[in-house]
Amino acid sequence: MGILWFLLLAAGALVAVVNDNLDGFTRGALEGATGAVTLAIGLVGTLALWLGLLRVAEEAGLTEWLARGVRPLMKRLFPDVPPEHPAMTAMVLNVAANALGLGNAATPLGLKAMEELQTLNPRRDTATDAMVLFLVINTSSVQLIPATVVAMRAAGGSENPTAIVGPTLLATLISTVIGITVAKLLARTRLAGKPEGPI
Repeated sequence: MGILWFLLLAAGALVAVVNDNLDGFTRGALEGATGAVTLAIGLVGTLALWLGLLRVAEEAGLTEWLARGVRPLMKRLFPDVPPEHPAMTAMVLNVAANALGLGNAATPLGLKAMEELQTLNPRRDTATDAMVLFLVINTSSVQLIPATVVAMRAAGGSENPTAIVGPTLLATLISTVIGITVAKLLARTRLAGKPEGPI
């Protein structure tokens, strides 16, 4: 990543030299750095408010309530995982935390879920269908409250920072449905061709 940034800066400097505009290049770099710091400081207060509210909701049991609603669907999506297995509990809580925008809470739950799914894996060096599907759901996760994006829009001076909630919900819902569908189809195709092993 450092090499990429260096190449971008070098390319910008080269273009500035060719166009005899080094002053503009320097001024633009300084204004960009100043703007980045201003945006970061502005995000602190907004993110603290959002994450604080979500933390209160989590402590009030909202995550557990949402997890109970998600569990029946998860059982159907992951028929190979026993309903009472720790992997199912971790996956349900992870999906619920992601939906609420609690990324910090969702990450350890996701790692825990993968560890528990590995205990059900007959081939330790190969991901199972359940592991692949869980990764797909995590990557495309439905966002009920995109707290980070709302905070960035607020810090950027948006007149209606929460206007992104509806489109984000629709986009993540569509991406999740498509991801699940493709993962299931690929798993069935693989099972039809090679019934003896996971992906």
